[in-house]
Amino acid sequence: MNFDKTFFVHLFHVLFVGSLFLYVGINGNKIQSFFYPILFYLGIFVIIYHSYKAYGKIIIEKSAWVSYIHIFLVGPLLIIIGYNGAETSRKYFDLLLMAGMAAIGYHGYYMFF
Repeated sequence: MNFDKTFFVHLFHVLFVGSLFLYVGINGNKIQSFFYPILFYLGIFVIIYHSYKAYGKIIIEKSAWVSYIHIFLVGPLLIIIGYNGAETSRKYFDLLLMAGMAAIGYHGYYMFF
């Protein structure tokens, strides 16, 4: 197994991101209220960080599709949930639950292959 930078990115997404998304997605509006501002600011961070990453990829003429997913799907979803708090519609929690499963599956696979 190769423990390079990408391995730790995958490990972070499996252990932290995927677990957080599953927890919030499953529990929905029953999560503790302190999570909502965290999700809101995390969404803003995700959009800014991946905008920077996408720009860097575009400059060297590489595909930025992973950053686009974060910019246009993950970040806004976190902001919606964080902003609306306990009043968030169940559909957004379900989308986050799906994103958590996708993160664990995708990054879990690429950790080893």
